[in-house]
Amino acid sequence: MRKGNRLLNNCGRIMLIVILLSFLKIPVFAEPLTGQPLTLSEEGTRFYSDSEVELLIDSISEIAVEAIEQAAAEAARAAVLAALEREAALLRETERLRREVDNLQQTLRQTQRNGWRNMLIVGLSCLAGGFVLGAVVIK
Repeated sequence: MRKGNRLLNNCGRIMLIVILLSFLKIPVFAEPLTGQPLTLSEEGTRFYSDSEVELLIDSISEIAVEAIEQAAAEAARAAVLAALEREAALLRETERLRREVDNLQQTLRQTQRNGWRNMLIVGLSCLAGGFVLGAVVIK
């Protein structure tokens, strides 16, 4: 029970500190509001000159071209990385297949050696059997 009371006391102290701090005048710094300059005409709207409009269009065009170039560069980088990943995967697969082919070739050579050995053993046994059969038949 004492432990629960201690936790409640701590919670009450924290709430008291928060309430007291809310009454203090702490300055909050934020970004200034952006908006249209206060050089307005009588109707409440600002009229831009042709040169200001052209400068604005030129600056927006430059920014757009830079953004497009940056996006194209990022897309090209992504395409190159994807191609490299595909090539690496193909190289790994090729190496795996090459090892498998080497294993199969080694197995084939071993099987051929065993086949020749078996044929030689069969041939010699047949020859020996023929001599034995011939000796038995002649007697």
